[in-house]
Amino acid sequence: MPGGQKPAQIRSAIARLRGHAGFWLTALSQPTIDLTLRTHAGLRTRIVERPGLSLSEADLEALVLQLRAVAGKTLPKESLSYGIFSGERERLSRAIVTLICEEATGRPIAFNALSVMPVELDGEPAEVTHLGLVMVDPDVRGQGLSWVLYGLTALVLFARDGLRPKWISNVTQVPAVVGMVSETFSDVFPSSHPGARRSFAHLQLARGIMARHRAVFGVGDEAGFDEARFVITNAYTGGSDALKKSFEIAPKHRDEQYNAFCARELDYNRGDDVLQLGRIDLAGARRYLLSEVPHGSLPALLAAIAMLALQRLVLPAIHWMDDTRAFGTLRPRRSETDGQG
Repeated sequence: MPGGQKPAQIRSAIARLRGHAGFWLTALSQPTIDLTLRTHAGLRTRIVERPGLSLSEADLEALVLQLRAVAGKTLPKESLSYGIFSGERERLSRAIVTLICEEATGRPIAFNALSVMPVELDGEPAEVTHLGLVMVDPDVRGQGLSWVLYGLTALVLFARDGLRPKWISNVTQVPAVVGMVSETFSDVFPSSHPGARRSFAHLQLARGIMARHRAVFGVGDEAGFDEARFVITNAYTGGSDALKKSFEIAPKHRDEQYNAFCARELDYNRGDDVLQLGRIDLAGARRYLLSEVPHGSLPALLAAIAMLALQRLVLPAIHWMDDTRAFGTLRPRRSETDGQG
């Protein structure tokens, strides 16, 4: 290797580490996330939390147009009318949008739209983060975007919340997505895994979601719900009709067990979906980092996680032990004006 190349590579690696560390530090300090990160060569990923609350009218309209542009390439002869595509601030105030664009041109090529759904669990307020709709421009499929679209934002939210376990949900009829959720998150039901079980917490959350949040995933009031199997029957009647697929064309998972599970549990002619519920926790975050994130991106993300731990776990303890300054509801033993006057 020529002598000048190695120092250049080291400088490039350091710059990438700084970029990822800055991304996480900003993510953990902002009240609502609006961050941009270089996740692939030539591509930029933007994560926008609750754009209906945080963006101006012009910026919100521009974001919705980018989402519609991707949808137009994905479903050129169809249109979607529910959720984020409506452009309504109320809908977008509960959304978390992950948008991937070409760095050189700014052209949007893929997105994921998560939604935060307030529910009750054991009589107390709780939240479920719905993994939402994922769309990828057919011209760029196969470029390894799924680790960003399906996991990065959930990991950011989990980290920013102090590594507290968070409930997630997913509604789909696609075997590849059913398998991805089953393998990435913890305590997932339903799943083809032998140990998957429906807990009372799963049932409470599913009932709350189906009672109050069908519009988030475009399921009409006439759709049924099988509580034993967590299958939504006749699901494509609430504005999501264009997403209905046959089993033959639905993307398959590399592990045949998920394909067989969907073929057995879902009636594709009627238009069924599975409602999956699970949690992102430390075990799920580890699986995601080790199995989904490309090896080239893993060192930077691990370095960012170390920065995350410093800010969210170590620094609060240091601040708590400092009795000279206020920390939350705690107040210093003596004020700076004590003894004056």
